[in-house]
Amino acid sequence: MKAVTWQARRSVSVEEVPDPKILEPTDVIIKISSTAICGSDLHLYEVLTPFMTPGDIIGHESMGTVEEVGPGVNNLVVGDRVVIPFNIACGTCWMCRRGLQSQCETTQVRNQGSGAAMFGYSQLYGAVPGGQAQYLRVPHADYGPIKVGSELPDDRYLFLSDIIPTAWQGVKYANVPDGGTLAVYGLGPVGQFAARIGTHLGYRVIGVDLVPERRTMAERHGVETLDFTKHTGDELREMTDGRGPDSVVDAVGMEAHGSPVAAAAQAAVGLLPDKIAQKAMSTMGSDRLAALHGAIDAVRRGGTLSLSGVYGGQTSPMPMLTMFDKQLSVRMGQCNVKNWIDDVLPLVEDPADPLGTADLVTHRVGIDEAPAMYETFQKKQDGCIKVVLEPNR
Repeated sequence: MKAVTWQARRSVSVEEVPDPKILEPTDVIIKISSTAICGSDLHLYEVLTPFMTPGDIIGHESMGTVEEVGPGVNNLVVGDRVVIPFNIACGTCWMCRRGLQSQCETTQVRNQGSGAAMFGYSQLYGAVPGGQAQYLRVPHADYGPIKVGSELPDDRYLFLSDIIPTAWQGVKYANVPDGGTLAVYGLGPVGQFAARIGTHLGYRVIGVDLVPERRTMAERHGVETLDFTKHTGDELREMTDGRGPDSVVDAVGMEAHGSPVAAAAQAAVGLLPDKIAQKAMSTMGSDRLAALHGAIDAVRRGGTLSLSGVYGGQTSPMPMLTMFDKQLSVRMGQCNVKNWIDDVLPLVEDPADPLGTADLVTHRVGIDEAPAMYETFQKKQDGCIKVVLEPNR
């Protein structure tokens, strides 16, 4: 089969690789109809390279049809249409039973000190082959896959694999008061849905991003926007009676613009031999924090900061005096996808499409075009906001 494989920093290629096989009784094999490039995939492309191995199959936002079923799977049959959550969870352990599927005790990657295994996301999360491929082996398929109908197009369902539940969790963690104001830093795919979810729930939403096309897209869904390159903290306070927004979702993460020193440090670590670089990132790594520090500055006193963007720096400097003095609440973490499906599945199946799933994808291509699209997405060229690959077209 064809698959998108990581080869080196800023280098992916489409290669012929062996078809996946059933390895455990609770496995299934999925024929992929649609798979997306996530903003988190760009971290593998640029920053987390010491934890990658040439030839790794990447990608963690996928859906398709069941092609083969292991003997331990009784909830799926060949031909079922399914969405695959990005985290791999058993559904029965202590963590899963409490809605913390991203911390599943059965699939935790303990040798890296990480939570639940993830598809296509480096040694840190189990080095499990990912879904930017024609076929995918899905472990723990007796629990993980989300069975969906056949009437609606893929785009209405695909984002249940990651970015819609991630955005929903981010907004829920933000604890916005009734009638309150939510600011969303970063209007990439997760930020777009976080902003739309906020408006759907009745909040005033202000989106902050430096890319005009992203701001324009958010505005189509009732979101007020600000340019991140301006003095957004002061502007947000002026828009909110001098206090700042009640809550902020940071949907940017470790590669924020406006952090030149941290960017240089990330690049330097990426040039070290892998074992040394892994140690450096695990003990001395620092993130680009311009968006996060901006969010801390902007949120009102007594407000809540919710982190949906991925961070990985162990020594990232944080303004603890400000956070303590402002009495901020902070929540964060990988999304517990299955925990939120009952909340978001009715929204994506609603004929009115209240989250605007039909208005996100800007580029839809075959799998052979994936390398070019990684570069386009990373450089924010050609109005690129969301890329969907169709590996079997």
